[in-house]
Amino acid sequence: MSLAVVRDLREARAPAGPDELAAFETDVLAGFVLARAAAGLSDNTIRSDVLHLEQLRAWFGRPLWDMEPADADAYFGAVLRDAAKGTRLARSQALRTSCSRRSGTRWRSTR
Repeated sequence: MSLAVVRDLREARAPAGPDELAAFETDVLAGFVLARAAAGLSDNTIRSDVLHLEQLRAWFGRPLWDMEPADADAYFGAVLRDAAKGTRLARSQALRTSCSRRSGTRWRSTR
């Protein structure tokens, strides 16, 4: 077995543009849907999860992978303060599932 020289691909490729990021975000959401379907969840449950994630995304204005716990605190503490308990729970569960699927970890409470 011999060693080969490996170069960093970040040097050879330009940073992703807005269109590439949007396409990647769509692919990530499609992967989320496929994973939920493969886990045997109903279409209505998946549709509800996607709706909650889209609403979070619309509020946040950036891809959800950029969201930090402080952003989630601001959203759930201010924006959804007067929302029904079930709405807050469903939206937080959709976000948690989406984040744990992407990173393999879950957000930990900072309290």
